Amino acid sequence: MTHLSVLATALLVLMLQGCDRESEPPAAGDPLKVATRNAATTYYLDRHGQPAGPEHDLATGFAEAHGWHIEWILHDSTAAVLEALEAGEVHLAAAGLTRLPSRDDRFLPGPAHTDIVEQLVCHRDGRPLPQRVGDLADVEIRVTAASSYSEQLESLVNAHTGIAFEEDPRTTEVLLTAVAERTLECTVADSNIVRVVRRHFPHLEVAMNLTSGSRLGWYLPPGQQALAELAREWMASAEGQAAIAAMEHRYYDYIGEFDFVDLRALNRRIDERLPRFLDLFLEAEAETGMPADLLAALAYQESHWDPQAVSPTGVRGIMMLTRNTAASLGVDDRLDPVASIDGGARYLADRHDRLSDSIPEPDRTYLALASYNIGRGHLLDARELARTLGRNPDSWADMKEVLPLKADKRYYPQTRYGYARGYEPVHYVERIRNYLDVIHAALQARETELPPDEVGPATAKASSG
Repeated sequence: MTHLSVLATALLVLMLQGCDRESEPPAAGDPLKVATRNAATTYYLDRHGQPAGPEHDLATGFAEAHGWHIEWILHDSTAAVLEALEAGEVHLAAAGLTRLPSRDDRFLPGPAHTDIVEQLVCHRDGRPLPQRVGDLADVEIRVTAASSYSEQLESLVNAHTGIAFEEDPRTTEVLLTAVAERTLECTVADSNIVRVVRRHFPHLEVAMNLTSGSRLGWYLPPGQQALAELAREWMASAEGQAAIAAMEHRYYDYIGEFDFVDLRALNRRIDERLPRFLDLFLEAEAETGMPADLLAALAYQESHWDPQAVSPTGVRGIMMLTRNTAASLGVDDRLDPVASIDGGARYLADRHDRLSDSIPEPDRTYLALASYNIGRGHLLDARELARTLGRNPDSWADMKEVLPLKADKRYYPQTRYGYARGYEPVHYVERIRNYLDVIHAALQARETELPPDEVGPATAKASSG
């Protein structure tokens, strides 16, 4: 063998060894580079311009536990995220990625955190919905390119005659919008994305589940075995499990069961009724600091934006003020929407201001809404009961478990203000949160002249499996 051949062989060996060499995790204080996508189910900026999202919260918890700060690297597609992984440009990808054997072969699997199923979604008023795989022949189906949906459909194509689909460069939520607008017959999406999007497009219908169950999780590039092990250990720890529970509570738990009639009515009234009162909500925000979309969601929960609403118990108006509350606020005519919205906004701001500044948002706002509904005295009772039970009175996740105890004879006799239907403010707040997502996205869409699927945390471009 010549001298040059020996040298070339040695260099090749060194290169191969370098490819297999394991990288060390970042040192404390160094950045953790994370690839993700702008999406309601991954990473987005909230109404305060602060980063949020399920993947954001989990990755941030992991990074903080190890003394790293995150350098977020946003990509427009799942394919681009996977390319960044393959090129070794990031330490990990947290982008709503479905765990797949094909991906496990290409990358290092990190921990999984969310259970989903892949669902075929069509328009409820189209031709009869396919009920089984055999019905998919001749159905127009498009899915996001390089997604887990493509692999699942490819397996169906290979096993059944007549099934076909197309890959599309657009995101899953844009394709869902196309289905809602009836420019596309059907698409496939993860069940968590469907839960979020159906509130904005109630005519979307789940025709069938295409998988029995899958998991979303993180992936790392080859050579990051040590970091992958740290990620799996953290996610399995008590701290990691608490982070998953907090993420699910913040982004999914309040959505509840899909109600076609209720959400169709909300979307219709956003177009027909909300414009009459939007300037009043904006003026109230300027006066009180309570966000206009929050006030609109509160008013919708109270009256469906009917300024003449009257309940059997005597509360009335678009904000459904009691006689005593209206008098304390100087509201003479509760059926006057100008006075009612101004009074309701000031009352909510007062409930908010009376809570401690140490309570983090959004929990402080949720507690203020509960106080608006059940009364400050009963809320204070529940907060004290939470302390007695070893729960956190500043956490809405804990308080929504404690408030119903105000109707439990084992507990309410111990409280100052006694019995209350404590389960009502829990449902009240959760419904307002649900309405808020839809209203916020609709208002942002009007401001930016973009379709709702492209703006706002609730309708940011959803990550595709």
